[in-house]
Amino acid sequence: MLEVTQLECVRGDRRLFSDLSFALGPGELLQVRGPNGAGKTSLLRMLCGLMLPAHGEIRWNGSSIKELGENYYRDVTYLGHLPAVKDELTAEENLRISSGLDGIEIERQEAYAALKTMGLQGRETLSAKVLSAGQRRRVALGRLLVCGTALWVLDEPLTALDRSAAGLVQSLIAGHLEKGGVAVLTTHHDLHLQSRHLELGT
Repeated sequence: MLEVTQLECVRGDRRLFSDLSFALGPGELLQVRGPNGAGKTSLLRMLCGLMLPAHGEIRWNGSSIKELGENYYRDVTYLGHLPAVKDELTAEENLRISSGLDGIEIERQEAYAALKTMGLQGRETLSAKVLSAGQRRRVALGRLLVCGTALWVLDEPLTALDRSAAGLVQSLIAGHLEKGGVAVLTTHHDLHLQSRHLELGT
């Protein structure tokens, strides 16, 4: 269970949102909407513990994420708006290293299998700098296939993807929810998933 209570976000001299509260249980998806600058990315970063709220509390399974520390981070997979793929590394290396930074060690075969599912078969050993924007996004999204975490926090995960890849990502999210996972995401795309909605900047 993810619980947010009276959360407030201040950037510089601007209050982006305040008194924000919601709770998500197993199998629930929250889609965060709002215009640019409304605080969508800031909210997601707060949920991951990467940014502190000006006020309020975030709890995971009844405990403050501040108190849980590493025990919380092991339950979370965060994919930012940028794919965070290193140009000098291959697709396989990027996936294995990014997963390793999350504390998840995967073998070469697992990386190849994930990249195949993401439509990157035959490109595993290519340097990321020669991949298209959509292919780089697929490399980053490959983490969803190997992470095994309960909470997914995804910032614009469908950016740069074609219709087929966007459909695949939505299927991955649906499978995650069916297993009792929780997801929070932002997107400007239409989702074919049952979700709750949170409007910021209104």
